[in-house]
Amino acid sequence: MHTASARSLGHFLRAYRARLEPSDVGLPTGGGKRRVTGLRREEVAVLAGVSADYYMRLEQGRETNPSPQVVGALGRALRLNADARTHLFRLAGLSPVTHAGSLRNQVHPDLLRLLDAFPNAAAYVLGPAFDILATNVIADALLAPFDGERNMPRILFTHPRARDVFPDRQLITGATVSALRMNAARFSDVTEIDELVQDLLEASTEFRALWNDQGVGALARACKIFVHPEAGRIELTYESFDVRAAPGQELLVGSAQPGSRSAQALAYLASMAAA
Repeated sequence: MHTASARSLGHFLRAYRARLEPSDVGLPTGGGKRRVTGLRREEVAVLAGVSADYYMRLEQGRETNPSPQVVGALGRALRLNADARTHLFRLAGLSPVTHAGSLRNQVHPDLLRLLDAFPNAAAYVLGPAFDILATNVIADALLAPFDGERNMPRILFTHPRARDVFPDRQLITGATVSALRMNAARFSDVTEIDELVQDLLEASTEFRALWNDQGVGALARACKIFVHPEAGRIELTYESFDVRAAPGQELLVGSAQPGSRSAQALAYLASMAAA
């Protein structure tokens, strides 16, 4: 593990240590005011079965060769979920890095045809940096208010209409940043992710706060609300699917409850696109 990765590992450990209180892990609080937020280093070391000095070196980026046993113990001590544990192993250099490859932004023709198999849903393909690589007609209509911007994080954090279109934007932004962090570790060959992160760190204080929070997790099933300037309020349930033939690409499909006002709005968008 090189120095930059060791520093990233230390940042991650500190952030997740700060999220836990002694009572969360069965330790006594000791009474009185604690000088640090969350667990102390010594408490994490006890829970993981390592020395306090060794754990301190990990957080400071001075220990660059932790064993799988130690990393697994740290994941248990910090009560990490499956996505966060996987990310921890990647940061420690103990999990293979997936390469997105030079064709990461080219959508396979079979996948393009699949988009049209969802005539009543919004379907689109995202690349590793969450660039929108392809859309069906409904997804294209939903994204029309963003004036051709084709990167979801840039839309959410920098586009002036994002707050109007996404009334539950705070839920979406947190999940998006967590998934972007996971992709940054999974696909180290995708320089577009690093460039995007650096741009947004400078452009958005909100992004900077979420990124520094060290949250990590894959895109999951989620409900999203759009307020479209022509079709009005639309509530969709999104599912995401990894594209095995193209590592780093994801297919997202947003569907409405059959017979609902949101389903009627999608039908209206589809008819407008056809016209």
